[in-house]
Amino acid sequence: MPISKSKVAVGLAIAGILTVAFGTVLVFVGPIIIDDQIVKNVEINPKNELSYTMWKDIPVPFFMSVYFFHVLNPSEILLGEKPMLEQRGPYVYKEYRQKDNITFHANKTVSYREYRQYHFMRNMSVGNESDVVTIPNMLVLGAAVMMENMPKLVDFLNTYLPGMLPSSGKFGLFAEFNNSNTGLFTVFTGEGDIRNVHKVDSWNGLKEVNYWRTEQCNMINGTAGQMWPPFMTPESTLPFYSPDACRSMELVYQRPGEVAGIPIYRYIAPTTLFANGTDYPPNEGFCPCRQSGILNVSSCRHNSPVFISHPHFFNADPYLRSAVLGLDPTEQDHGLFIDIHPETGVPLNVSIRLQLNLYIKKVSGISETGKISEKVMPMIWFEESGYIEGPVLDTFYTNLVVLPAVMEYMQYIFIGLGLLTLLGAFILGMRNQKNISEKAERPHPRTDPRTSGIGKDPLLPGGTE
Repeated sequence: MPISKSKVAVGLAIAGILTVAFGTVLVFVGPIIIDDQIVKNVEINPKNELSYTMWKDIPVPFFMSVYFFHVLNPSEILLGEKPMLEQRGPYVYKEYRQKDNITFHANKTVSYREYRQYHFMRNMSVGNESDVVTIPNMLVLGAAVMMENMPKLVDFLNTYLPGMLPSSGKFGLFAEFNNSNTGLFTVFTGEGDIRNVHKVDSWNGLKEVNYWRTEQCNMINGTAGQMWPPFMTPESTLPFYSPDACRSMELVYQRPGEVAGIPIYRYIAPTTLFANGTDYPPNEGFCPCRQSGILNVSSCRHNSPVFISHPHFFNADPYLRSAVLGLDPTEQDHGLFIDIHPETGVPLNVSIRLQLNLYIKKVSGISETGKISEKVMPMIWFEESGYIEGPVLDTFYTNLVVLPAVMEYMQYIFIGLGLLTLLGAFILGMRNQKNISEKAERPHPRTDPRTSGIGKDPLLPGGTE
């Protein structure tokens, strides 16, 4: 027995309603499912094989590029003339990072030490490690400034031990970097509250440091600088603690973008990062300060007159650049940035650039300082860079771009199919109703006076008596 069109229309209508309902549910439930998977994957948990391995043994290729400021006129500098500098580099080292001594704690934190190894990459460098460059003698000039406030010691050295400052011998700026670690970090795993994942609970057992003059400047804020909590917005910032800088720093949102088809937010250093206390009062705790754009780190570097800044004094007071020749700062070459996937808090492209500077001047009684004019002298700058590529990038792209997109498309496909099905049911129903109406209006053969025989002459053919 054939199925009536009305029943088919009803069936299509029900199927359409269910399909639209399912698609509508996906609109609301889909993002929840995706977010739930993200939460499970970014938590620091050995059960999360992929993400835990990425956190423990960072698969991203990291490189440290070192640039020297070669001094072209060392003799003239001793006579008080302006230094002429020439950038030499990069000398590139491949950097391997691995976490060790990993210990999970009952308060939902995990402790570890991260070790660093460096291997020289001749094919990526401008020369060999044996190249000769001329830079100021940090031992002599640094010690001279340190002893300036100790006149009795200076007089003693000048009188009884003339020329005995350590002007020769071996000295390495990064001599202790290879096979070193960044200290004992204890961070939150994110269990129970994913907003805390990667945030530092303590560093070397400390909740705060004691290098600076205010409680705010001594705070250990943010993460260890490798990953951040998920679900970021343009209003989010990237706070992290840097053992090398002896302080917490914070990057700010600049713009959206893409890395290999993956959406990212770019974060950069604000102009206030190395501002002095006059230009930015919250930084008063990092003083004694000089011009904005340099950070005095002498308090955590054995009181040596060392400052850090952006390379070529980018974003710094123009006075600092005017004191030397050969600097040309640009954001593209000397600004630091982190491109981060906002949904997971995972950096996809990183470039951290910092410069090491030495405060130098003539110190009365120390002949090695000659007539050097007072200035902050650029010594070297380095860039730590890394980016996700290869299989890791493919997996990341599939799980965090393709699958969410498929789910998003599916919900609209279901809604579209449901609406088309409902439209088909409506059209079929209307046609069926039209057919019924037409049949109802058509005269029945037995009641048509032209064919029923009523009123006909009974004597004619077909008539009745």
